[in-house]
Amino acid sequence: MRLLSTPDPSVVPAVSPPWLTIVGIGEDGLAGLGDAAKAAIAKAEIVFGGARHLELAAAAIIGESRAWLSPFERSVEAVLAARARPVVVLASGDPFFYGVGVTLSRTIPRAEMTVFPAPSSFSLAASRMRWALQDATCVSLHGRPIDLIRPHLHSGSRILALTSDSDGPRALSALLTQAGFGASALTVLEALGGTRERVSTHRADRFALDETDMLNVCAVEVAAGAAARVLPFTSGLDDTLFEHDGQITKREVRALTLSTLAPRHGELLWDIGAGSGSIGIEWMLADPSLRAVAIEAVPERTARIRQNAAHFGVPGLAVVESAAPGALVGLAVPDAIFIGGGGSEDGVFDAAIAALKPGGRLVANAVTIEMEAVLLAAHARLGGSLIRIDIARAGPIGQMTGWRPAMPVTQWSWRKPANEIEEQE
Repeated sequence: MRLLSTPDPSVVPAVSPPWLTIVGIGEDGLAGLGDAAKAAIAKAEIVFGGARHLELAAAAIIGESRAWLSPFERSVEAVLAARARPVVVLASGDPFFYGVGVTLSRTIPRAEMTVFPAPSSFSLAASRMRWALQDATCVSLHGRPIDLIRPHLHSGSRILALTSDSDGPRALSALLTQAGFGASALTVLEALGGTRERVSTHRADRFALDETDMLNVCAVEVAAGAAARVLPFTSGLDDTLFEHDGQITKREVRALTLSTLAPRHGELLWDIGAGSGSIGIEWMLADPSLRAVAIEAVPERTARIRQNAAHFGVPGLAVVESAAPGALVGLAVPDAIFIGGGGSEDGVFDAAIAALKPGGRLVANAVTIEMEAVLLAAHARLGGSLIRIDIARAGPIGQMTGWRPAMPVTQWSWRKPANEIEEQE
């Protein structure tokens, strides 16, 4: 028996042959392009690109030149409006490495595209530095927060960072110095591949380049000072790295909590009663694809969460300054939820359970009797797992040393049934 699928009307059928050609172009212009790429430009009725790209390819353009519009979404619409006509989009270097090709591929099927990539800025920079590209960390800071580089700052690491403009290298040197990496070697590679190419190396805390080309990549050979803010790769980061007012999931408990939350590629976490934001921050540090929402009602704490997120290199952490359960309305459906504060308030627990994605995970910690009662009731009603976390730290007792117990933590973890059959079981 064959099952026939019904065509999805939202999917536009592919046009054959491909109507869109994406051409990666470098600072050497047409000289760096192959014959097929040049022919595509000459045959195009419309050529889209940045003003610089259009100028570099001007001698080959016979059709209409259109510079990118602002906001960029208008240009994507213009490209789509020209569908089925021969169109060329000019891009910097490799269109699918932080490039325009990635954006266009979200709405245009790959069967409708022909792509002629050029070496990316990262590839050119690695070749100038004589670095193995696969061993370097490539970070795009173009139009993105410079704080994104912070998790990669480890002594001995090599980083290639694409900046936004001529101020990028100086801003990067200031961040490195402030974070305790002032001894790092910062090489600025400008206008790679063109006649204006220039390469210069500086110590980060002695950066002295007066003018920098708008097109630049920074190569950083990281050297950490004694007081450098190095972010370890493991979960359970030192409490002293966070700004907090005492409302923080302590390091050992945080490590166990992240392990239980078990982040997976692309998932979204709600951190309800976020305090310092430590759980959401470490969740996002586990992988660049992860997202988190920190929900906190106290304004002073939400300000602290944003500051912590920036200093840990995850400025994309979303912060909702409001109290649950009202704050949960309208948020994207989470794959996982952590409740560390305010879980005993009326309606919070039920709202979190209702909002959780089928198959999603919920982890809640209790240090108060009231919250523990909520967790015990949830366990009796829904099942899941209960553990008790008791930690003691050695400290001075007079002239001797003894154990000082921390407040015990009760942790409940639960996976929401993915379907009715699983729920019945």
